[in-house]
Amino acid sequence: MDAPRAHSVHNLDAERLKLNSHAERGNDINTAGSFWCNYPTLIRYNPRPIMLIFRGLHPSVEQPVALTIGNFDGVHLGHQAMLAHLRAAARERGLPTAVVIFEPHPLEFFMPQQAPARLTSMREKLELFAAFGVDRVHVCRFNKRFAQMSAANFAQALHAEAGAKFVLIGDDFRFGSGRSGDFSLMEKVGEQHGFGVQAMHSVLHDGVRISSTAVRVALSEGRMDVAQSYLGRPYSISGRVEHGNGLGKKIGFPTANIQMKHNRPPLSGIFVVRVQGDDFLPIQGVSSLGVRPTVRSDGKPVLEVHLFDFSHQIYNKHLRVDFLHKLRDEEKYPDVETLTRQIALDVENAKKWFEQHD
Repeated sequence: MDAPRAHSVHNLDAERLKLNSHAERGNDINTAGSFWCNYPTLIRYNPRPIMLIFRGLHPSVEQPVALTIGNFDGVHLGHQAMLAHLRAAARERGLPTAVVIFEPHPLEFFMPQQAPARLTSMREKLELFAAFGVDRVHVCRFNKRFAQMSAANFAQALHAEAGAKFVLIGDDFRFGSGRSGDFSLMEKVGEQHGFGVQAMHSVLHDGVRISSTAVRVALSEGRMDVAQSYLGRPYSISGRVEHGNGLGKKIGFPTANIQMKHNRPPLSGIFVVRVQGDDFLPIQGVSSLGVRPTVRSDGKPVLEVHLFDFSHQIYNKHLRVDFLHKLRDEEKYPDVETLTRQIALDVENAKKWFEQHD
């Protein structure tokens, strides 16, 4: 078996990490292919020990763990309740916490054209895990081999490969080939191999089950307050500032173009936002997230943010954009002059919103 490869995540470490593929041998559950993830840079609060990231289910250390499994897209209040329950169970047993996630999302593997829009990038998800006190994360490459693994073998691997002494799963969680595994099977394997298993019920908000799907629906409908109530925080997108075409500066509204990792964001339109960076306090602004139909035609979504009373150089800086309120849908205008007048109105309306809500 290959030696375990762990990468550490600490509060303001901005080093970039590439997880490369390597040969899979025997029954090892490793990742195939490669993907990029970045270390957290926006976690300024709650200083805590290093969070370790492992590729696949290699044994992390000799010490066993309390573990949970899932996609955790959005890390909403249901996920947060799961992590809180996991931390409590881990403390009772004197164990560190571990989370097993999949890359890509299984639906992206099976139905790439029909898979739902991602709520969080890998970097954002890792930042949130660190903020919520997770000690270790196992990122498993979801490929053909992984998809064909039997449910029993997967459950056994959590113990044998990841060191699970306690496993917490959602009451509707399914795993293994054909989604054949459920809580009963996990419990049976746990009894055979000496690890405890618990199920956690769904979390409700005003009678609605909190889920990643519910968050996506709220965002797509522009109900930012509802999405925030499910997430426990404003919905946000993080990314590095890259060079644009300079049109915003030419028309008097300079913008920061935020690089997005995925081409299908779960929301679109013009929004009131608050932006946070590594080296400045949160700044108010207005953003456009969409295909910019007035000035381009390639259909690729772009996130642009105009910051109020802000003139610092922020190219290549990593920013987090919190979406607070939707002003309107994106529109195509007959010319740049009309677009400019609308942007001025958007800025005015955004400032009025802050006056009423800050």
